[in-house]
Parts: sequence; structure tokens; C-alpha cells
Amino acid sequence: MADAIVVSNVTKTFGDVVAVRDLDLVVPQGALYGLIGPNGAGKTTMIRMILSILFPDRGDLLVLGRASALEAKDRIGYLPEERGLYKKMRVGEFLIYMAHLKGLEGPEVGPRVKRWLERVELGEFERKRCEELSKGMQQKVQFVAAVIHQPDLLILDEPFSGLDPVNSRHLRDLVLEEHRRGATVLFSTHIMTHAEQLCDHVVMIHRGRKVLDQTVESIGATFDPRRIVFEPLDPLADVESLRSVPGVSGLSRDGGEWDISLAEGATAASVIPSIVASVTPARIEIRRPTLEDVFVSIVSGAPDAEADERLRAALRDGGAVQEVRR
Repeated sequence: MADAIVVSNVTKTFGDVVAVRDLDLVVPQGALYGLIGPNGAGKTTMIRMILSILFPDRGDLLVLGRASALEAKDRIGYLPEERGLYKKMRVGEFLIYMAHLKGLEGPEVGPRVKRWLERVELGEFERKRCEELSKGMQQKVQFVAAVIHQPDLLILDEPFSGLDPVNSRHLRDLVLEEHRRGATVLFSTHIMTHAEQLCDHVVMIHRGRKVLDQTVESIGATFDPRRIVFEPLDPLADVESLRSVPGVSGLSRDGGEWDISLAEGATAASVIPSIVASVTPARIEIRRPTLEDVFVSIVSGAPDAEADERLRAALRDGGAVQEVRR
């Protein structure tokens, strides 16, 4: 089976700024990949090159077996980060027009549009002008425009932007339905939890470079969190005494539980029995690394709490990650 996307040694610059540098990427057909990293990392530039909206300074791309996405445009669905609705058009008319652009014709197009609007809970807005919709509603209309023709490749750039938690979950379910239908899905996000919830495989980009390309399942095994979650059976127990347990390098409280850091060379298997012997637990478990933890550990180098917190804030709030100096 051919790969849906093959990117080989691609570089893209804008003046003196290198947006993407020497990037390789292979997305197999039928995969669900997340392209993750903070704003300004190069994700949107990479997506636009895959779609032949931009062209690389050097390197090669194949999309659905073609040298240009333009040669397979009717097999591709794209939801851009910036909303691209025709604001004066009515929602139903806009979606019918987009379906025609993707090669759909005949009497079935109108009913298909109506079914999709019902699925995204916008059935009553078919006759509304696009400009009358909220930002979240506009995002859902754009998603329908991206999938109305049942594309083989679905590319979503920050698809959850502007959606509340309920609609984010609804859209996530629809993306998974498209994947089960057989579509290859590539989506970008700076919100790491979205990638954790959706993806089989993630590609992390930082300052235009690929810093990780791995299955979500294997990340937990590769990146040792060296942290243990501990909740004492007795809320008044002297948990501070755990600092003296061999192999424990740090201890901090987070609500009703404690975060225990392990020293270099120590393992959870060797330290947990000593912790349990010192303070009786109600709960004790290894804290699995989140994608946010992994990203911070990769790009920040040696521990620096202040710099790490700036990184985490940028990932959560959508800001660009600034240079980390050690």
C-alpha cells in the first residue's frame, strides 16, 4: 500500500526566517497523524506545502502518489486554520458550492448537505448567512466543507479552534468516524491533549525541525517520566519524610496527592517498596508522561523550572515558544 504523504528533506524560508528545515515525514495510508508543536513551529507552513499552496525552497513531496496535491485535489479535504467562508452566502448554498468544486454533482448533493448539517447540529441554520454564525459554528461549517466529498486524505489545521469543550468532543468523534471510513487524517494542533486523545502517531516540530516522530503508544516507553503519584492513606501522615527515601530526588504537593521525582539511576520498581514501607498509601502509581512533558523535555534540555513553565504556558495558551536559554 502506497503512503498518503511523503516529505523528503524539505526546507522553506521567508526572507531570513527558516520556517521549515530539512524535514522528512511519511504518513501511511489510513493513518491518523498529529502534527504538534507550539504556534510558530512551522506546522501550518508544512501543511501548506503538502497542499501545494506554498512550495519548498528545496526537497520533494508526494501526496496520494502525485508530485503535487493539485493533481489529486478532489481526493483531499482541507480545513484551514483561518476561516475561509463566503460570508454573504447562505450556509446550505455555500456547502453545495463547495461540494460542486470537489466534483459532486446531481440531486444527491442537497440531501447530503442537509444530513451533514444535522450531524453537526446546524440543521436550523441552513438558510442563515455564514457571517451570522458564531465562530464555533463557522468552524463546523468548514469541517463539513472539508469532508462533504468523502476525501481519501483529510488535513485539518487547528480544527478545534473556537470550539467549546462539548463541540470539541463532537468534532473529535466526527474526525474518528472519517478515519474509520478509511480516510488518512493529518491534523495540526498546539494543544497536546487533543493529539493524545485522537492520534495513533505524533510528529513534533520545534522551530521548523522535527524533534519526534513516534507512535503515541511507544512514547510512554521511550520517555521515562521518573515520577510517581502518591496519595497517603492518612491525610495527616508525614509525607515529607519520603524525601529521605533512597532514590527520591524531589517531592511536591498537588492538591490531595504528592508528586515524587526519582533520582538519576533509580527505578520506580526499586523505590516504590521503600515509599510504601515509609508511609502507607491510599494510591501509588507511576505518572505517565504527557505529550506536553515529552515536548518540554526534548526542547528545554537541563531542568529549569521557570523556562519549562514558559514552554508549558505557550503550549496551553497558543503563544509562540521563545528561545530557551540555559
